[in-house]
Amino acid sequence: MDEYSWPDNGVEAGTRSRAAWSATCLALPVGTSVTGEVVGRQPFGVFMTIDNAPDAIGLAEITAMHRDAVLPLIGTRVSGEVIWHAGHNHQLKIKLDEGKASS
Repeated sequence: MDEYSWPDNGVEAGTRSRAAWSATCLALPVGTSVTGEVVGRQPFGVFMTIDNAPDAIGLAEITAMHRDAVLPLIGTRVSGEVIWHAGHNHQLKIKLDEGKASS
């Protein structure tokens, strides 16, 4: 497998996250602590599932990580904080906890 990948169910996940967007924003406001699993990697960040919110997609961008951070690998459990609701693509922007941002 290539080092960078999209989530296996990217189109299906996108459709579900769009349908659940209003409920996701209500359930996971900015400042909420979240945990989940990395399901996709790109040079700009990682996509993650969110525990207890099966239709939500999180994106932790490298720009929100500390300087020496390494993008976590697919399958890594991570935790962080919701820092923004990106309505244009129905994704929660996540800032990973510092201790969880390296693989």
